[in-house]
Amino acid sequence: MSVKFAVIPCAGHGTRFLPITKGVPKEMCPIIDKPTLDYIVEECIAGGIEEFVIIVSEGKDDIKKYYSLDEAYEKELRSLGKDKYADLIHKIGTKAKFHYVTQHELLGLGHAVLQAKEVVGNENFVVCCGDDICLYENKTPVAQLIEAFEANGENTVVGGQTVAHENINKYGSMDVKRQVADRTYELKGIVEKPDPEVAPSDLASLGKWVFNSKIFDELEKTPRGKGGEIQLTDAIASLMKKEPVYFYDFVGKRYDCGDKLGYLTAIIDVALKRDDLKEGVKAHIKSLNLD
Repeated sequence: MSVKFAVIPCAGHGTRFLPITKGVPKEMCPIIDKPTLDYIVEECIAGGIEEFVIIVSEGKDDIKKYYSLDEAYEKELRSLGKDKYADLIHKIGTKAKFHYVTQHELLGLGHAVLQAKEVVGNENFVVCCGDDICLYENKTPVAQLIEAFEANGENTVVGGQTVAHENINKYGSMDVKRQVADRTYELKGIVEKPDPEVAPSDLASLGKWVFNSKIFDELEKTPRGKGGEIQLTDAIASLMKKEPVYFYDFVGKRYDCGDKLGYLTAIIDVALKRDDLKEGVKAHIKSLNLD
């Protein structure tokens, strides 16, 4: 694999989900019986990722605890004859290697990604936002992006999808230079949250990227932008002047779990895909007699 690391920024306060995020990191809010973050981790593992760099803020110890081994708890479960659950929590702590880096100042997504430099070094890496999950049938979106990265000289790939034209003002809109392959485009720019009437396209950035290590150099030189933050998009724009940057329109259903409706939709859709829950959920929905 040309990409070994995944960087997942998880330092934000999750203010859209207050009051629960006063005591629980937003990335640990459950989608049934797993935290939101773990769906992202498992997608990355299925795409061949071996190591994770989780960017945290002070006090987000719940994330570290979840991915740590707990031999005492495993032993207790086995003593109660609950080997299935002991195996389950053991697997969580051993399925990948996790590194944690504290972002002491919340200075934006670009600044969060830059915190991973010492761990990642000169390796290629994926970045996934900590509150975006995807459901997919075959190849994971992360695997699709890595294939596009490898097919295009290991140059930066921005992941996203085609969105409804009236919604493009919520995202970064891709200014396309040319299409180079099925679902793959070389970019000449990215316009952040444009009005629909002036958006260069309906191809939207949706919280997944694949980078080579050159992005760290660009981030170190990127001045603070809107809100006094170091913007990842600004660093990508700077990199675009030096080497090609691509966009890949990935296949899969994406959920913004930082949005309350997106989060609820994800819970329902995940439940409808689970053999142990889908019939009960369908029966409940039918009983509501919704129009």
